[in-house]
Amino acid sequence: MKKDKNFLQTIFEKIFKKNNRKRLSQGGKEKDMEQKISEILKEQIEKSEYPVVGAKYNNEYKNLDDLVNPEGNIELININSKEGMKIYRRTLTYIMGMAFWYTYPHAHITVDYQLSNAMYCTIDNMEVTNEILENIKAKMREIINQNLKIEKRTMSREEAERFFEETRTSKGRLQLDSEEKQEINMCFCADYFNYIYETIATHTGTTQIFDLQKYSDGFLLRYPSTKNVKELPEFKETKKLLWALQEYETIYKVLKVGTVFKLNNTVKENRIRDLILLSEALHEKKISQIADKVAAKKGVKMILIAGPSSSGKTTFAQRLGIQLRINGLKPVTISVDNYFVERIDTPRNEKGEYDFECIEAIDTELFNKHLVALLNGEEIEMPEFNFHTGTKEYNGKKLKLNEDEVLVIEGIHCLNDKLTSKISQEQKYKIYISALTVLNLDHYNRISTTDTRLVRRIVRDNQFRGYSAAQTIATWNNVNRGEERNIFPFQEDADSIFNTSLIYELGVLKNEAEPLLQAITNDQPQYAEAQRLLELLRYFEPISKDIVPSHSLIKEFLGGGDFKG
Repeated sequence: MKKDKNFLQTIFEKIFKKNNRKRLSQGGKEKDMEQKISEILKEQIEKSEYPVVGAKYNNEYKNLDDLVNPEGNIELININSKEGMKIYRRTLTYIMGMAFWYTYPHAHITVDYQLSNAMYCTIDNMEVTNEILENIKAKMREIINQNLKIEKRTMSREEAERFFEETRTSKGRLQLDSEEKQEINMCFCADYFNYIYETIATHTGTTQIFDLQKYSDGFLLRYPSTKNVKELPEFKETKKLLWALQEYETIYKVLKVGTVFKLNNTVKENRIRDLILLSEALHEKKISQIADKVAAKKGVKMILIAGPSSSGKTTFAQRLGIQLRINGLKPVTISVDNYFVERIDTPRNEKGEYDFECIEAIDTELFNKHLVALLNGEEIEMPEFNFHTGTKEYNGKKLKLNEDEVLVIEGIHCLNDKLTSKISQEQKYKIYISALTVLNLDHYNRISTTDTRLVRRIVRDNQFRGYSAAQTIATWNNVNRGEERNIFPFQEDADSIFNTSLIYELGVLKNEAEPLLQAITNDQPQYAEAQRLLELLRYFEPISKDIVPSHSLIKEFLGGGDFKG
């Protein structure tokens, strides 16, 4: 229901006035010293080459209007950075919601997932037309040009209950369902409000570059990349990826579990075992279908599997192997890691460090020579790479491929034909896998696929490698850069895409990840990311890992599963 400015002002006065007086009276000398970040660093913000959209204060993400002690450590975040572009994207999403609220107030918008440098959105109760998008684009431009103030208001649970009762809104209501959240936030702009669970900008004018484009059954909300924040990059179609995402989303909508609120209800109502079994059955069905396609493609002798970090490649490859056997094909695994070039020949990156992730770090000439020999029925001696000495060693390990056997190769370059340049396309079957999260917090707040993989990796690294969460987070940006260069550009070349995400997994991983993230203190640079992930996990009802089946892909990160690395 649309509310005018006077209506909202009346609610603010009723709910906030009394408690604001109480908060002011409880302030002290420390509170008296606090100032808005935008006031403390006003000159630097105004002189910044790129719009400043947020800050880190003592290693914690902050809104520019947040009150802090000027003596603390403040780092400004502009849009020419990874975190700055995330804030830009969230702010743009907020403005889009505001434009719809003004122009088509009854439209049910859902921000579904990220495709290239765009968010794919749908309207549940309206057909998306170019006319609608042009009207929304014009309204967004008007809102942006007015440079309106976006104000974050923090409420106690008691205040929030009264607010939701008065406004009869569902926006941000999921915050009340989390007993761990004692403060409830809402973002207000003029006579509009919505909930964005992470930091957004304080003014609408920071998001000058954007576009709306009709796409599939919905539309794209397009924005710049950090490579060039002053213009929109070319949109690269990812039809196979979109199909995979839509397929899973449709299935979970049928199961009526599309948001965290609905997932939590299955836990509270003791229906989570059934949902887990259905999720696992979906995985098994999809793996079986891929194996059937491999068997049906005449002449395939090589299955190439690639995906970003913590996608579950090890478990997937072994489960696929079982399904291949049912089809009369015996999998034989080759590790690309044994084909690194000699350490002295390893390329270096711009920092002068060894770049083990570029394809030039692989001895592709030897790799292809061995592949051709195997496919011709010849025997080879497999190398074993000694990572301590940085050289290949030959220890008498022989391999020959029988008629009913197929090679299964897993690695970051497996979709890149440079890795297998001497092998014909007819002999190869390529599979891209990733944890393509289709679960949303609510209609405007999606859960990042990258965040799901990071939580998986934090748990796995601690479980099997003894790494702290801080160590994992510290290397994550480098991991992402490698994926963007070596994996994502080739995902559309895959013959099949497998979504390794499980709708319930963050409820299980929460129990393992939270204490690891809580161990990171605010004197560590990884504290901001830790707090951001903890805020996400607070929305999930915990799910016991004891009810996760032993063959589940998520066991690769939890341990105790049927498949070993």
